[in-house]
Amino acid sequence: MSVFASLVAHLADLLQPLFHASATAAAIILFTALVRLAVHPLSRAAARGQKAKARLSPQIAELRTKHAKNPDRMQKALTELYAEEKVSPLSGCLPSLLQLPAFFLMYHLFSSSRIGGEANGLLSHTLFAAPLGGRWSDALAHGGVFGGAGAVYVVLFAIVAAVATYNYLRTKRQLAAAPVPQEGMPGMGAMTRIMPLMSFFTLLTVAWVPLAAALYVVTSTTWTAVERAFLYRDMPVAGALATAG
Repeated sequence: MSVFASLVAHLADLLQPLFHASATAAAIILFTALVRLAVHPLSRAAARGQKAKARLSPQIAELRTKHAKNPDRMQKALTELYAEEKVSPLSGCLPSLLQLPAFFLMYHLFSSSRIGGEANGLLSHTLFAAPLGGRWSDALAHGGVFGGAGAVYVVLFAIVAAVATYNYLRTKRQLAAAPVPQEGMPGMGAMTRIMPLMSFFTLLTVAWVPLAAALYVVTSTTWTAVERAFLYRDMPVAGALATAG
């Protein structure tokens, strides 16, 4: 953890001349961008995998219909199809999974009062009037919704809401243009109804985690929306599934 704290501190020192008191917040945004750049090749690979799955969708739908009453046989047939076509059904999960350690490190770093046996000096750093170790509840208790710290959260919520609305509208359009087959797929109807709304759950995360972790989430969520709009631009159904994921 102390190594990670040192990395954030060094990035903040580099950005100090440009961002002054908000240099640590800028360092967190830069760190998030670097993480996303590192996993971008996996995101591209995931997009290729989704394209392959989209190409196989007629065969997948046929297998689901054929083996609707025998889930074990259906799963075996799907596994054989994926293996034959060299498609990994989990490829789309890897970019998100590999980001989790970075998020949890950020969360823990700005939730710990001591790092390496010493007081965590990063907790005193701010984004404008909002402490990076504080939460939305703290902002509400000290100044209210539109107080100094509260206003920072208002901006973050606005960004997340804008990105979530974009994802919602895009997913709805894609699902309307190419509905996901539901035969032999129990629960898919409910999933497709919930899917467009999933991005809005990010608002709850931003409200609950320390501000530093919230910055990571907001930056990563925005990056994801832009990245997937580009990578999945020619994939209606797969793009919708990935955007909501």
